[in-house]
Amino acid sequence: MAADHSLSLDPRLSMIAELVGRCECCADIGCDHGRLGAFLLQTGRARRVQLLDISEPSLRKARRLVALLGLADRADFGVGDGAKAMTGPADVVVIAGMGGTTIAGILRAGKDRLGSARLILQPNVAAPELRSALAELGWRISDERIARDGRRNYVLIVAEPGKTDYSLKQTLVGPVLLERLPAELAPYAAFRLRVARKALAGAERAGDEAQAAPLKREIEIWEEVEACLRRSEQSSNC
Repeated sequence: MAADHSLSLDPRLSMIAELVGRCECCADIGCDHGRLGAFLLQTGRARRVQLLDISEPSLRKARRLVALLGLADRADFGVGDGAKAMTGPADVVVIAGMGGTTIAGILRAGKDRLGSARLILQPNVAAPELRSALAELGWRISDERIARDGRRNYVLIVAEPGKTDYSLKQTLVGPVLLERLPAELAPYAAFRLRVARKALAGAERAGDEAQAAPLKREIEIWEEVEACLRRSEQSSNC
């Protein structure tokens, strides 16, 4: 019997759900507790979901939640590594809460299974590496958002099949974020500057110019972004 209450999501998962929109089937790779998939079913955003995880204990949590809410007849479950766990085609695929290089590895290994799915990706780290991998693998970034939850900023990337190339600035900051300059970019830019400056200080203490040079360029780029945001101008000056 379904519970009589609706699920609520934290700001990060709420924005992912918003980006999913409405679809026939959404596959959540690395679904963990399954809250996102259950929410998509409960709100009618997805007709079916695939809840996939490399961990059987995590998948058991998702199974229990979906069953409790009376949604099990619209959910498929798969245990396995990345896209190998998919139970069939999906028009939207979510991969969230992992490192950017890990997500890129899932995309490389599972490209055939992913097909023409729209991707919604949330890298915890290494977003630039993920953007480079998307361009290399034949996906173009169609949307980007920043979700703020407490003191943490989460970058969300939407990608669709298509060929493109990105400049260093686009790879570091995000092509859509650069174009739109949303207000949420300001605290994220400040955070990236703190990280880069700390890394540069370490490289300079070690006398490692090979590491210092790209960090100096990264700092320049983020300072340019901060200047653009302060002027409240659009991407023509960025």
